[in-house]
Formats: sequence, C-alpha cells, structure tokens
Amino acid sequence: MTDPFYNDLARGFEIEDKVLNQIRQRYPSASLIHKYKGYDIWIPEIHKSMEVKYDPMSNVTGNIVVEIEMYGKRSALMATTADYWAFYDDHIIQVMKPMDIVHCIFTNKLQYVEFTGNGDTVSKKAFLVPKDLLFAYGKQLIEY
Repeated sequence: MTDPFYNDLARGFEIEDKVLNQIRQRYPSASLIHKYKGYDIWIPEIHKSMEVKYDPMSNVTGNIVVEIEMYGKRSALMATTADYWAFYDDHIIQVMKPMDIVHCIFTNKLQYVEFTGNGDTVSKKAFLVPKDLLFAYGKQLIEY
C-alpha cells in the first residue's frame, strides 16, 4: 500500500521540475531548493525565488486555493519569503508576486474559509480565489 503523503510529495517534485524546466529556458542556472521551506526554486541570474503551487482541482471548482493559516500559525501566503509564486493547474503555469495575490484578495473583498483538505488532519484557512480573477494579476510563465 502506498502512503498518500509520499505520493503527493513525489507529485509536487514532478511539478516543481516542470516549472523549473520552463524557467531554465531563460535562466539556465535556476535550481530546485528542497531543504528550505521558504521557496522551491532559486534563480541566481536575477537573484529571485519562486514558490510553486499545484492546484489541478481548480479546473473543476474554478477556484485556486490560497492558504493563509494552518496549525494555528501563519502559512503559505502569510509566511512566504518567495519573490514569485507559480500556480500550475495541469494546463498553464501562471506567475505573480505574492503582493499581487494579496492585492487581488483585498481589492475583490474576498473572505477566507476554513476547511480540512484531503489528506490533512487539521483544518486550514484559505481563500478560494476564482482562477480567472487571480490569473489576471499574473503572467503565463512562457511570457517571462
């Protein structure tokens, strides 16, 4: 029997590799950073970092999950040190700055929800941001 946590972890590494390969087309020295929680990819040519988020369910729900709290502590958007976030939905990679995500949330007066995600043991707080709305604040990776 396969552990769902390790399946998700392996899938996450695959998605990070996919984003990294796109970034390397312009910045060949970019690399994955697996031992640091602050971000997933470091791009030395521009001295910038990127967090990669995978949300294939957004193709069903129309919403991107933007987590802000888990285990009673700030997480994801509220704790990020990344310069950019990349969202991958199985079709496109959309990139934006974390402050652009915050701007989207507050400009559109979105409210967070609390729920326990599949595979989680505790609830999290997150914004369910309409994908079309959020992606308007970024650019497709191939445009970078």
